[in-house]
Amino acid sequence: MNQRKIYLLLTDTGTMFTRMIKLFTQEPLNHASLALDDQLFEVYSFGRKKIRNPFIGGFVKENIRSELFKQANCAIYCCTVTDEQYKKMRRKIRKMEMNKQKYKYNLIGLIGVLFKIEIERKNAYFCSQFVASVLTETGVVMMNKPIAFVKPHDLKEFPTFELVYEGKLDFYCFPEEITPPLMMKSI
Repeated sequence: MNQRKIYLLLTDTGTMFTRMIKLFTQEPLNHASLALDDQLFEVYSFGRKKIRNPFIGGFVKENIRSELFKQANCAIYCCTVTDEQYKKMRRKIRKMEMNKQKYKYNLIGLIGVLFKIEIERKNAYFCSQFVASVLTETGVVMMNKPIAFVKPHDLKEFPTFELVYEGKLDFYCFPEEITPPLMMKSI
């Protein structure tokens, strides 16, 4: 049986919206994305559609090399899945991508998490709800709570995920561009 790797990307972009969420979660990384490759070219989530406007959101293929992620802190987790699970995941994501105008960001659902009220809306997700949904529907994980309550830090707790990197996202994406700091000579 062939196996593939998928990646869970947790980030903190430092935006005002992220800082607001951090106040409630008390977690350092509050955005979850699902990546289908180790170079993070195929990264999917629910988030802002326009960099400067956090209130217009929905299904997005994220460009982690964009300005929004320039100073982001991150943790990247890897999970081995079967070839069939990978294909199901890719089909689900492609279908969403082809119909992305139908999908909205579930801000109301996010507020429901805060007040412990399960709010599910058709074709609406927040980031970790989307990732949990894809992982559950493809049989990669079994949730022990409603998907509407899954927070980004919950996703990393599954034993199937292994931490592969933690630090600045830029350092992961562009390791060849990182130069060691200049050493000062002592006199």
